[in-house]
Amino acid sequence: MSLLRQPLLLLARSGVVKNVVSTMPVSAGIVHSYVPGETTQAAVEATAALEADGLKVTLDFLGEDTLDAAQAQATVDAYVELLGALAAQGLSHGAEVSVKLSAVGQALPDGGHAIALEHARTICRAARNAGTTVTLDMEDHTTTDSTLSILRELRKDFPETGAVLQAYLHRTEADCRQLAYEGSRVRLCKGAYAEPETVAFTDRLDVDKSYVRCLKVLLAGQGYPMVATHDPRMVEIASSLASRYGRAPGTYEFQMLYGIRPDEQRRLAAAGETVRVYVPFGQEWYGYLMRRLAERPQNLSFFVKSLISKK
Repeated sequence: MSLLRQPLLLLARSGVVKNVVSTMPVSAGIVHSYVPGETTQAAVEATAALEADGLKVTLDFLGEDTLDAAQAQATVDAYVELLGALAAQGLSHGAEVSVKLSAVGQALPDGGHAIALEHARTICRAARNAGTTVTLDMEDHTTTDSTLSILRELRKDFPETGAVLQAYLHRTEADCRQLAYEGSRVRLCKGAYAEPETVAFTDRLDVDKSYVRCLKVLLAGQGYPMVATHDPRMVEIASSLASRYGRAPGTYEFQMLYGIRPDEQRRLAAAGETVRVYVPFGQEWYGYLMRRLAERPQNLSFFVKSLISKK
């Protein structure tokens, strides 16, 4: 892993640095390259533009690790509002939502798991009414069991609910085997949190090998794999495996983040692949930005220039 990755992930939780970055006009440009805006309207406009390019969308109202019940409820309300707006604009057929359970109460000290489940039910119901679906984002390893438990409960009433698995965790290949059943939507990503060696692969090559093993399980299974990667090698491997296992276009999809490799997103879509773009929006963009910088440290040069220009 890059030597810059751990420091950047630690900065993701720094309120002091966030306050500095938030007031920097140049860094605001960096933010906008990854986050189209802070409002529902901005999210809807970004969705419309992407769908016009033949791309599908999953939308994330930014926020996580809330310890405030009112904030958790506000996040639910934001998703319900967003889903209503997508339906009103005729966009929900190509756009779903991604939900972090810690943003809707999972970490609350008194009954957080149950609260998150009920809040997730509300969002799933609103998504179904809008004609679309929900995918539960995965967070750090301490939440994995709780998140998968909530997924199982939701799928009793909302079997279309998507899961996310992170290839850098040692457990993930086994989790893939359990979730590779018919109708099961599973997004496979590499992982973006700082995790200890006891639970996660920390060498990039080991993460890549795990990703490929997990891809094989999902693409050979009966579910609907969602291949979340910007790595050209992984895109090529996934395409080759899809062909090997007799996967027709539309029985799996590629997913990439908003603002990262947009030309490749359009190229894949033009070639007949289903491509979904992960679009975050909202005011709580700082932690998300730091994780993107940790994944692509070359962007740090723009960040440093912004700091210098501020002085």
